[in-house]
Amino acid sequence: MSAPVDFDHPPRPLAQRLGAILWPSFFAAGVATMVFFAFVDPVQLAAITWPQLEIGRGVGYTIGFFMFWACTASACTFTWILLRPASRFNRPLPRD
Repeated sequence: MSAPVDFDHPPRPLAQRLGAILWPSFFAAGVATMVFFAFVDPVQLAAITWPQLEIGRGVGYTIGFFMFWACTASACTFTWILLRPASRFNRPLPRD
């Protein structure tokens, strides 16, 4: 019987990690923005939530998109954290 091989995947480059988080979240935010604002007018939403501010449709769409992007980016980040190899964190105990 052979001894277990200690193999750990090398860490991914930062650009690849950020791309794996930001690109799918950008796409999901775009879809969520289109679906949400197909039913909700950003001017009426702004009048309900912040009546003292004058917010136009373009600004409302932009704020909505970035809020959706932040939500989906956090979901992608949590997924990335959960998918990291356990071997990086669960080192075998040294044998005496």
